[in-house]
Amino acid sequence: MDKSTGIVYLVGAGPGDIGLLTVKGLRCLQKAEAVIYDFHLNAQILNYIRHDAEFIYAGKRGGHHTMTQDEINAAIVEKAKEGKIVCRLKGGDPFVFGRGGEEAQVLARAGIPFEVVPGVSSSVAAPAYAGIPLTHRLYSSSFAVIPGYEDTTKEESSIDWAKLATGVGTLVFLMAVKNIDSLTARLIAHGRRPDTPVAVIRWGTRSDQRTLVSTLKDIAAEVRENEIRPPAVMVIGDVVNLRQELSWYEKKPMFGQRILVTREHSEGFDLLEEEGAEVVLFPTVEVVPPADWNELDACLDRISTYDWLVFTSANGVKYFFGRMIEKEIDIRELKGIRLCAIGPKTALEMKKYGVKVDLVPEEFRAEGLIEVFTKGRGKTLEGIRILLPRAEKAREIFPEKVRELGGVIDVPVTYRAVRPEHHGKRLRRFLKEGRVTLITFTSAATFHNFREIMGEDADEMLSRVAIAVIGPVTARAVEKAGLRVSIMPKEATVEALVAAVRAWVLK
Repeated sequence: MDKSTGIVYLVGAGPGDIGLLTVKGLRCLQKAEAVIYDFHLNAQILNYIRHDAEFIYAGKRGGHHTMTQDEINAAIVEKAKEGKIVCRLKGGDPFVFGRGGEEAQVLARAGIPFEVVPGVSSSVAAPAYAGIPLTHRLYSSSFAVIPGYEDTTKEESSIDWAKLATGVGTLVFLMAVKNIDSLTARLIAHGRRPDTPVAVIRWGTRSDQRTLVSTLKDIAAEVRENEIRPPAVMVIGDVVNLRQELSWYEKKPMFGQRILVTREHSEGFDLLEEEGAEVVLFPTVEVVPPADWNELDACLDRISTYDWLVFTSANGVKYFFGRMIEKEIDIRELKGIRLCAIGPKTALEMKKYGVKVDLVPEEFRAEGLIEVFTKGRGKTLEGIRILLPRAEKAREIFPEKVRELGGVIDVPVTYRAVRPEHHGKRLRRFLKEGRVTLITFTSAATFHNFREIMGEDADEMLSRVAIAVIGPVTARAVEKAGLRVSIMPKEATVEALVAAVRAWVLK
């Protein structure tokens, strides 16, 4: 293979639920240097792509294409010829009405190596999430997947309607809403029973999945009456009757909730996903190293002079010990220094480095820490030297109080929280359409950055959804903007926030 030529992975992203992305598809995404992606994807998948990759949006939304197919083909070839690892990311499965076969042909003819990574097609996933098996020993032993966008009035159809209508047990139409009148009429005209059960599933596998059940003769009218719009999958056959018994996804307690998480990681929110909510990760703060290590390095050079080492976040722990390792400082240099962690998560992160945590205050705020440090000391900290590795921008209450009480405290910048460079076009649309039910903010910075990313009408959009926060500082930032906080747990942890969100939704 010519080393100057890259490789292309034609990857199926699945139907919507991010959990349906395959392991191999994820691996291809994570090593891709250029990603050409369509509209009908769960936007969360893009978070798994490396930050320095080239993102190319191909559109393909309901006939409104940002790029033509020829332009997409040309872009794939161009990026591969630049020697890049290219991921062509497509909704569903690339070879099921995804034009992946055409793209593979272009690559083959251009002599560019490629691999096809199948994805879960909405043709099987949407019915499954609606409780409809496509085959069942007592109802149907065959199924067919048919494009619903073909003009059924044209004289020479590529579909043999006479055989299709009566020769296949279960029929699955993709993209059928626009032509539903002619599709159903054609099937009835060729012998399918008018009372055949039919289900139309919109946004299958997503939190806003909606399923409409009717009969072949009535489904078109009911789709219009219920304002069902694309994207939707239509299932025709007696297996639809099993939905009443087998419906599972729409019965989950958190089904219908799309919850926006504005931190970098969604750990802790898994419980909500397991109970049917869709957790949308939209980090508004990215944690990065300091601009330089001068402050922290100076403190590490005199580490043995400190009495206390205080960590206020897991990020502080990771970057502090990471720098120690990078500078080849022996962990035994911390001998004799007492270690304090604000919060159990921070304490757990410290234990990963094999150090013993001496103190975890009951109140996970600077005010609580001050009370602990002064307890039994007659309100003085004379002679106490404290090292507090922390973020570039942090509250000054604790350092100021330590100095006021006679103590010495160094607060070297150990990491920075910066606003990620990304836009919120799709999220703005979700907010405007009422497709986000709740937003979580874990710090004032996540809130302020979110407003900046969303733009001038951010507050108007935020006023339409419930807001959950960790801690009174974040709550005050939200309320200062004239917005209402609906949820704030007593304990300032993600676990407590998740429990409070769940209780609020299910009340």
